[in-house]
Amino acid sequence: MKPAPVPVRIAPMEAGHAEQVLAIYQTGLDSGDAAFETAAPDWTTWDATHLQAHRLVALDAAGKVLGWVGVSAVSDRCVDAGVVEHGVYVHPGAQGRGVGRALLTALITSTENAGIWTLQSGLFPENTASRALHRGAGFREIGIRERVGRHHDRWRDVVMIERRSAIAGTDKAAT
Repeated sequence: MKPAPVPVRIAPMEAGHAEQVLAIYQTGLDSGDAAFETAAPDWTTWDATHLQAHRLVALDAAGKVLGWVGVSAVSDRCVDAGVVEHGVYVHPGAQGRGVGRALLTALITSTENAGIWTLQSGLFPENTASRALHRGAGFREIGIRERVGRHHDRWRDVVMIERRSAIAGTDKAAT
């Protein structure tokens, strides 16, 4: 039986959420299938590498962070101005209950409203939950980069995913 959805409120991420955000990030990293990193950075480092306008948290009724999503610029070249890399992490107790979907939906709205036309990321092939979450939110798998790097003493492939906006970055949007 599928767990019941968790009622959440999506809100802008604030510095007061930092401890919970980084704890959820570390839990994801500890799973071994979330990212190449093995330790979450300190808040100053995280804060400096994620765009302020598109950092969101999913909060329960008591204000506890159940998950978060954030984006980083992929390049400072003007041609890439509408392309960002994103990450979404959900507390294990809230996984499979609609939190990730709510965060991605809010991120899509936020980025499209700001003129961002491509959300992209790389996932380990074994992270089937994240792959399913992203497919359900309109992302497509565009390829597999083989043996990108070593992680926990083995070479890891990365599935490249993207979601191209039908609103932002189109010829219709430019007119």
